[in-house]
Amino acid sequence: MKPGSIKVAQHEGVFVIKMEGDVRLTLCLSFDSFIESMFGQSDFKSVVFDLTDAEAIDSTTLGLMAKISINGKAKQFEDPIVISRNPSITRLLVTMGFEDIFQIVRDADIALDGELPLEIEQEDADENAVRDKVLEAHRTLMNLNENNKITFKELVQSLEEQQ
Repeated sequence: MKPGSIKVAQHEGVFVIKMEGDVRLTLCLSFDSFIESMFGQSDFKSVVFDLTDAEAIDSTTLGLMAKISINGKAKQFEDPIVISRNPSITRLLVTMGFEDIFQIVRDADIALDGELPLEIEQEDADENAVRDKVLEAHRTLMNLNENNKITFKELVQSLEEQQ
C-alpha cells in the first residue's frame, strides 16, 4: 500500500483536500492545524474531499473529516463534497454515517490542473498531543450516531484513562 499523503489547494474559498494512499493518524496533528487555519480564512466557502486515489483512511482521519463538516455546518456552510470511487472507502463512509454530513459522489468537476500546491507534512509531536487528537477525532465520530458510539466506546475510554 502506498504511504498516505494529504494535498490541498484553494480557489476562491473552495478548498480541495486530496487524500492519497493509506492515510493514517501520523498526519493528524498537521491535518488538524490545517483545518484550523482553513476556517480562519476570511474567504472560506466550502470543502471538496477527493478520495479517488485513497487506498485506506483510518478512523482518526475520518474524525477530522467529520470535524470539518460539523464546524462548517455550525458556520452555515454547505456540507462538504466527498468524491469516492473506491467501493470499500465509500462503504466505510456510509457505515460511519457520513451520508448525513457529506455529499458523497463518484465524480465531480474540479477545475484544478496539475499538482495540488501544498502537501500537508507530518509534524513531529509528542505522544500526548497525538493521543489527544486521536481522542478528539473519535469523540467526534461517536457523536455522529449510536453505531459509532458502540464501536469506539472502548477505545475512547482507554485513551481517557491514559490522560
